Amino acid sequence: MNAKKTQSSGRGSGRPPKFDEPRRPVTVTLPERVLRQLEALDHDRAQAIVKVTEAVAGSSGSVPKQVELVDVTPGKAVIIIGVSLSLRRIPWLQLVETAPGRNLLIIPSGMAVDSLEVAILDLLEKAPGIDAEERSLLVELRRQLGALRRERRISKAEIIFFDTRNFRLPAEKRSATR
Repeated sequence: MNAKKTQSSGRGSGRPPKFDEPRRPVTVTLPERVLRQLEALDHDRAQAIVKVTEAVAGSSGSVPKQVELVDVTPGKAVIIIGVSLSLRRIPWLQLVETAPGRNLLIIPSGMAVDSLEVAILDLLEKAPGIDAEERSLLVELRRQLGALRRERRISKAEIIFFDTRNFRLPAEKRSATR
């Protein structure tokens, strides 16, 4: 009889649940450095992981906008998009991750912004098997690019990239930085 009460109440013997929503146990292997960082946030590792996740993804449970204008300086914004496998098919376009699941679009110097809008239209018309979420991102990105272009509210600036593969500071600089 005791077992029936336990099943119907939804709680077994043991610790009370940590969260007031559906949950399940997971096993994950993390670097010691990350475990120390989580410990600094909360002694309860599960609570620390939830805190970090909500800080990055938002605590409201709402999904970030697929396409978002983000202010970078007064009067200037960049377009940040979510994850897009389709856009990665454009060979000259770079998606630079600025935060988990958030990407900045980079086109080569000298290339017209219109080229991106045309490439997106080509993807929408010719790429088979684009799922609804991906299609929605592409449609919204093309819509925003088109509106900004028609209003002549697009300008380009260059970002400086450094090739850090096999990078070493010159000898005199290395000793000064120690």
